[in-house]
Amino acid sequence: MEQEKIKAGFICVKDTLDGAYPALVLGINAARQGMESKIFYSFMGLNLVLKGGAERAKFVPAGVMGAIPGMSTIATGMMKKKIDKANIPSLAELQEVAQIEGVELIACKMTIDMMEIDEDKLIDGAVVWTAEDFLKYAVDCKICLFT
Repeated sequence: MEQEKIKAGFICVKDTLDGAYPALVLGINAARQGMESKIFYSFMGLNLVLKGGAERAKFVPAGVMGAIPGMSTIATGMMKKKIDKANIPSLAELQEVAQIEGVELIACKMTIDMMEIDEDKLIDGAVVWTAEDFLKYAVDCKICLFT
């Protein structure tokens, strides 16, 4: 009898670099550890699974610095240079790697409805689940994290 895979679920609700990378890195590493791995994108995180969304992700500094006009553009450029220098793939590349590794990228149905988004705007391979669908999966997860 084959042993059932350990399940891991990650919830991404931010469309910023610091909101997006952890879910993908953890999701990919869970899959590489032999786990069934899924990332549920909800609220602003849903932007990441829209076509071109990963490329538009920004880095917003915390506190007062993030409120200064133009600061997120400068901070995003600086962060992307650090990411590139460290040989870390872009978010779009990581999404592709995740799907190749078997990580399922899931868009929240309620957010799609609320934001009036056509499902054909999702990146290839992304699926749509309700919160109930995700909870049915999450109840059996050994790892379930907000990132």
